[in-house]
Amino acid sequence: MVSEKQVMDALRKCIDPEIGVDIVDLGLVYGVQVRGDGVKVKMTLTTPGCPMHAFFVKDVEEKVKAVPGVRKAEVEMVWDPPWTPARISEEARKRLGITG
Repeated sequence: MVSEKQVMDALRKCIDPEIGVDIVDLGLVYGVQVRGDGVKVKMTLTTPGCPMHAFFVKDVEEKVKAVPGVRKAEVEMVWDPPWTPARISEEARKRLGITG
């Protein structure tokens, strides 16, 4: 059985090429749903017009499908609630030099 932790660990391998931080620590992942051999990832981007949309969808699908036991991966892009820098993890804040 595939666990949410396995999926989240795989998503930590999805690195934003412009920022150099994974999508989990950036706070872009809003949820993971595992049903049998299928996984649905609910996520957002820093802005609705982000030119990396297709890149992230493909990267997330590939990384999730690499988890043993996963045959299907779906990405649902959502814009509500909107992403804000407040969603960035403490660890990523330190790496990026963000204070406050």
